[in-house]
Amino acid sequence: MIRLMLAGALLFGSLELAAAQTTLRVGDQKGNAQAVMEAAGVLKDVPYKIEWKEFPAAAPLLEALSAGAIETGLVGDAPFTFAAASGAPVKAIAAIRQTREGLAILVPETSSIKSFADLRGKKIATGRGSIGHQLILAALEKNGWAASDVQIAFLAPSDAKIAYTQGSVDAWSTWEPYVSQEEVLFKSRRIITSEGLTPGLSFQVARPDAIRDKRAELTDFIRRLSAARAWSLNNIDSYAATWGRLMNIPTAVPQNWLSRAKIRITPIDDGVVADEQSTIDLYFRWGLIKRKLDAAEIVDRSFTDAIARAGL
Repeated sequence: MIRLMLAGALLFGSLELAAAQTTLRVGDQKGNAQAVMEAAGVLKDVPYKIEWKEFPAAAPLLEALSAGAIETGLVGDAPFTFAAASGAPVKAIAAIRQTREGLAILVPETSSIKSFADLRGKKIATGRGSIGHQLILAALEKNGWAASDVQIAFLAPSDAKIAYTQGSVDAWSTWEPYVSQEEVLFKSRRIITSEGLTPGLSFQVARPDAIRDKRAELTDFIRRLSAARAWSLNNIDSYAATWGRLMNIPTAVPQNWLSRAKIRITPIDDGVVADEQSTIDLYFRWGLIKRKLDAAEIVDRSFTDAIARAGL
């Protein structure tokens, strides 16, 4: 029944695109979109070619998008803000909501650090402008601390992992699936999550020229991704198995991540715009961006029907 519903929701877009075979270049992080779409079975009849490109984090994905190497991809609200403020050609075309438990500051199992208060003067690894960086700033602000009260080591995920494992940093502020990998495989502890601190928002973003020239493909892709995310909420085992196979990581890792994440696609509405504005304001207050953006100007609401057609 679910498969029939998904097929019906996708039929309209397939007919629109049947006339010509084109290519949509899609950036993905750790198999995120590809895995859920494969598991849900929504990629079997795509009337255009999807060229997947894998990235370890949002920053290199956004660099590739800015350079024209990809046309769309999934990124967190913080790196999206960073890129938009730098003048990158990027617009948010759909929002992704999830619980905030998977964005966290981690410490090793044997660490004496028990809470954020114990991090004063300590070194925390994260990516510059990332959602991990966002979490640190939000936590500093909530506790009334200055930027100098912690040491931030700006590192890509692979380098942060090495520094964290070797003890060169005291903690790691990171996101899924890195959080679950550390928890499940290495018994790391979350001493703080972004619950109550950040919006827990991500975006499917696209280049403005792709929105103009490949609107049909982007609309169809968003519809399929939305349908797959809706399917995944009740099919965590299948999704986790597909993700684990694609990433060659034990299934227990995505099981831990996906069972608590409750990831869903939502239209870009007033609530999304307000949450994105709060991220912009946070980064502006801390000097990470030099001009205060208007969130309404860096989003595109015209893909709302694509999500509605997926039955959400």
